[in-house]
Amino acid sequence: MAKLKSIIKQLSKQDYEILYSNLMESGADKSALLLQMMYQEKSSDSKIMKDLGVNSNAYYTLRSRLNQKIEEYLLEQVENPRADLLKKVANIPEIFFTKKRTIVIATLKKLEKELLDYDLSNELTVVYKSLKRLHTHTPEYFTYSQLYNKHIAYMLSVDKVESLISDYFRKYGSYLFSSNETEKLEITLINKELISVKNLYDSHRLYVYQSCVGIFHRLFVEENESMDEEPIENILARVQQIFDMYQMDTIYHHLKIVFEYLKLEYYNRYKVYRKAEDYFDEVNDSVSALMSNYTLHTYPARFLFTKLERSLRLGIQHELYTENGMLFQEFEIDMDDVPNYVSYVAYRALSCYYAEKYEEASKWINNLLNEVSVKKYPYALLEIKIILAIQYAIMEDNDLLNQLLGSIQRQIRLLGKQNCLYAAVFVKVIKLMSSQGKSEKPDKGKALLEKALAFKRTGFAPTSYIRIDEKFFKIK
Repeated sequence: MAKLKSIIKQLSKQDYEILYSNLMESGADKSALLLQMMYQEKSSDSKIMKDLGVNSNAYYTLRSRLNQKIEEYLLEQVENPRADLLKKVANIPEIFFTKKRTIVIATLKKLEKELLDYDLSNELTVVYKSLKRLHTHTPEYFTYSQLYNKHIAYMLSVDKVESLISDYFRKYGSYLFSSNETEKLEITLINKELISVKNLYDSHRLYVYQSCVGIFHRLFVEENESMDEEPIENILARVQQIFDMYQMDTIYHHLKIVFEYLKLEYYNRYKVYRKAEDYFDEVNDSVSALMSNYTLHTYPARFLFTKLERSLRLGIQHELYTENGMLFQEFEIDMDDVPNYVSYVAYRALSCYYAEKYEEASKWINNLLNEVSVKKYPYALLEIKIILAIQYAIMEDNDLLNQLLGSIQRQIRLLGKQNCLYAAVFVKVIKLMSSQGKSEKPDKGKALLEKALAFKRTGFAPTSYIRIDEKFFKIK
């Protein structure tokens, strides 16, 4: 958690002392000591773990909890103008009946300006409804009626956009697993509708909302850049300007991590890996929250495979298993969100595979197949079965392996061999792993695996991250 050290470094002496005192009084002695060590910057992570007497898992949990405590404290110290505005709006009926008309109008006009700055459409309708009633006998009644109607329409547009965003990412998961052109058309039309609604209003909120989908769509669905579209880097820069301008906006505060993730995926897509690393740690530290709480604003499971790709590029895939124990320690997945859930299980199984925990990898997949039905997505099911078959081949569980290979081959015939050539080659790879004799097995196995990985595939393809060591083609 690089950001935790950065936050602690920026604490004033007074804030540090108050936090330290609060932690000690609440009995969180180890959190207080961790805060002290990081504030003084005298110890490395390994020395801190030794001094605290904790292992890496407990240390990660300790840091997460300390980070949460610090964020809660800092939020308490800052008066949130947005919350203050909402209190003022809630107080409108009170001033309406207790203050003089001129004072009420002046108060509402000031409140109107502040609400416009924060783009709070729901609350603006309350203000305009009140101003309309106060001007019942004046020519301004028509003006405020129009403004009221306009913001009712805008409020409904914001509500519609929020629904469209969640619809987009729900349908994207289905499209990813099926590669169905009809579903691709559906999400493309949703993206176009979001652009149309955004263009109706000069609204920073709609711009940010549409950008959640717009950037993602251009990175993972319509990959051909159009000269007419605003460059993605410009969009990211403008969204950051909006976040900087409205730092106390609660929604923007939480959406920051979505755009950190999009920045990471943008630079990763164009292989600007050095730049992508600027965002990796923060997104990686937040992956559990992203997977749990942000599926209505993005498709966070995509990051898991970006992470796998990165680990293979850096040769650190064997480290994923241990790290997962820390990152997902208190994580609860929504099993009803099948694409995200299946993606998560595939990632965890592959992490086990690279840590040489083949039995655990097979357990992840078998539990998945028992808990949810993936039959709606036959190509995704094929991917999962191939990963499971590789575990059985390594464990030399020939009974289960032969049974599973039979199932895979039947599925290939049903889908059409020409539609899943890579799977047919993987079957040959797996059979070679479990076959007897033949001194040329390692060379043949390597050639077959390269052939399987060479097929260009779209959609859900965790098998494209499989690398098989030559030792598994050993002569038996």
